Amino acid sequence: MKIIDLSVAIESDLPSDPPKYRPHINYVNHRDSVEEMLGHFPGAAAKDLPEGNGWAVEFAELSSHSGTHMDAPYHYYPTMNCGERAWTIDEIPLEWCFGNGVVVDFSDKPDGYKVMAEDFELYFEKINYTLCEGDIVLVRTGAMKNWGKPEYLVSGCGMSRDATLWLIDKGIHVVGTDAWSWDVPLPLTAEEFQKTGEASIIWEGHRAGKEKAYCHIEKLANLESLPVTGFRFYGFPVKIKNASAGWIRAVAMVEERSRK
Repeated sequence: MKIIDLSVAIESDLPSDPPKYRPHINYVNHRDSVEEMLGHFPGAAAKDLPEGNGWAVEFAELSSHSGTHMDAPYHYYPTMNCGERAWTIDEIPLEWCFGNGVVVDFSDKPDGYKVMAEDFELYFEKINYTLCEGDIVLVRTGAMKNWGKPEYLVSGCGMSRDATLWLIDKGIHVVGTDAWSWDVPLPLTAEEFQKTGEASIIWEGHRAGKEKAYCHIEKLANLESLPVTGFRFYGFPVKIKNASAGWIRAVAMVEERSRK
């Protein structure tokens, strides 16, 4: 069994998020913490600690959407399934968070391309695969080539409302992307809106969850290392009460063929 890490590391001040959303990490090393540690042990001095070392700890300031994370229906809209109260991340069924994975390679699409239901239909015909209920569909957009740079925010294709609903209608509960957003990058959608004035295109992939409940994962990594099918995906969100998203350590387990 081969385990493939599909998560990005949460890095301090990395410009792969808008400025307001960039994580910041304050690192406290073994020397910096000595005074605090000794405060828990009255009468102790630095000489009582091995080579004068305390503990290491980090204080992180980040959003629930930092790093590789799963969005809950509550992120998309207050309601789901045409009127039910939308689930927050602590309410997501755990059985949704693992299953057989399928990679959809749309890395040949240009940045800002809007994926339609027909694109998925053609792709699955091409690979001769029929989606099964509970499959987890991971879309490779090619955006990861710009991870760590501001260009990441405008990289990759995005999913339309119709494409998202098409997947949900096939029994898919969780999908994922290596891009910053499940939708077409926001600045590119903004350009289209300014040209057309069509309000329905704003965040349309996300808003599909208003009609039918689903979760998506953003900022996946290493999708190019996966086979198209034949692996299991695991990605359980951190249980943040009443939150719109939760960080996950996404991994794939690939059954290795025996060598002759």
